[in-house]
Amino acid sequence: MMFIDVLIKKIKEKNNPSVVGLDPKIEYIPSFIKEEAFKKQGKTLKGAANAIFTFNKYIIDAVYDIVPAVKPQLAYYEMYGLEGLKAFYETCRYAKEKGLLVIADGKRNDIGSTAESYSAAFLGKTKIEDTEEAAFDVDALTVNPYLGIDGIKPFIEDCDKYNKGIFILVKTSNKSSGQFQDIITETGKSMYEIVAQHIEEWGRDLKGEYGYSSVGAVVGATYPNQAKILRKILKSAYILVPGYGAQGGTAKDVASSFNPDGLGAIVNASRSIMYAYKSERWKEKYTEEKFYEASRAEALRMKEDINGVLS
Repeated sequence: MMFIDVLIKKIKEKNNPSVVGLDPKIEYIPSFIKEEAFKKQGKTLKGAANAIFTFNKYIIDAVYDIVPAVKPQLAYYEMYGLEGLKAFYETCRYAKEKGLLVIADGKRNDIGSTAESYSAAFLGKTKIEDTEEAAFDVDALTVNPYLGIDGIKPFIEDCDKYNKGIFILVKTSNKSSGQFQDIITETGKSMYEIVAQHIEEWGRDLKGEYGYSSVGAVVGATYPNQAKILRKILKSAYILVPGYGAQGGTAKDVASSFNPDGLGAIVNASRSIMYAYKSERWKEKYTEEKFYEASRAEALRMKEDINGVLS
């Protein structure tokens, strides 16, 4: 089954168009988890990575029946070196065992054999003489379109071959995104509109039973007006919406990325769910030792918040 169809089915089953971002930093992980890991491996990269994986398991166990997917951001694992990548791998495997889709947020891009190698690592398989094996084997990957179709084609080919998905950066949630993305071209359209038009074209052969494509787009919740424009261009592309919660995006903001059928977008929240136990909303109710219960409560609140606007 195509990635996009699996995603939509899970969204419908759980009545929840949201995804939990797994962006762990050691300084925010509860003390009892860090102390146990450091006791075994010391205050080392291995100790930190061990604590991160344990923390992630708690989060996954708390939300797997609520959300359709998780989105680990690779930078938060790569900074801990090989041990961090191991934690990323184990996190992805554990999430999939729990029935969750895994969207790796890596924003990968290059050309030729380098792009093919990136795609093989995350979406496809790596050839080893007369055999091949999946490396990270996630369900979808975020990619950067800056190098044009040369940097996108290998990912699209693997999406088709292995039933995977990609989400291509269009209008990102950061404040300086307009420095390049809002530039008006000689056609009178902005760069982000041009990219969106290409995404529609690139995904035309990967449409599933719901009419959506496994070639999706990334549009930040912090730019709802641009999202309205892009929703009209991205007729078949599913939109991954970062920026809800800690970055300031609201349910009303993300509504612009959805279609009237209630489909068309999936909204990510990372810090607001992972570290909910530290927030003003939940810190009086949940102790640090019960941080995962706060994460579950926030994930449920987010679900209700978004569905309330969509309805």
